[in-house]
Amino acid sequence: MDWIPKTRLGQMVLNGEITTMSDALATRLPLREAEIVDILLPDLKDEVIDLNMVQRMTDSGRRVRFAVTCIVGNGDGFIGIGRAKGKEVGPSIRKAIDNAKLNVIEIKRGCGSWECGCGKPHSLPFEVTGSTGSVSVYLKPAPRGISLAVGDVAKSMLTLAGVQDAWGFARGNTKTKVNYAYATFEALKMTARMRVTEEQAERLNIVPGPVGFTVSETDVDYQEE
Repeated sequence: MDWIPKTRLGQMVLNGEITTMSDALATRLPLREAEIVDILLPDLKDEVIDLNMVQRMTDSGRRVRFAVTCIVGNGDGFIGIGRAKGKEVGPSIRKAIDNAKLNVIEIKRGCGSWECGCGKPHSLPFEVTGSTGSVSVYLKPAPRGISLAVGDVAKSMLTLAGVQDAWGFARGNTKTKVNYAYATFEALKMTARMRVTEEQAERLNIVPGPVGFTVSETDVDYQEE
């Protein structure tokens, strides 16, 4: 990869001093190069959740720009969201994806539902909320087998974040996908911000970042990759 890092974090990644995304985020150094995420999370997936065409009349005529919102995630503990504007769709999408990579966060997962108690990090560890604009999102832990009982935008984000089971609902103008997505992102960010004791982490099996499991369509048991 022909990449010359311009930041301290990028230099540490290139030199092999940092080998995981969890370690990179733990340094608290600003994440300003998308190449860092490409190296540390090579299996990252992206999805366009909103694309709008914005027209504006000027003295020289009508100008058209595109506003794109994208999310990225590896399906195992990391999720990011980004937004970009541009004159062409393709470059705008690529820029939005790069912005999403620069906003990647590490979430916590666990078995926070009192109805479950399986001890596997398949759901959220506790109830979280997030708000952006008029939209407020509430996410709750769910027992295994419930899947994602949330809206389409939240479902895409939880899937890319690696959450298998969750209940949720939203208030406000949820037709505004951008606010809905950012409110969901803020809710997921709360899983990382909330402090938990060692006893709570052990009892609810709260795990930050990757846990390395997959769910078989024919078997409800979690298998180690």
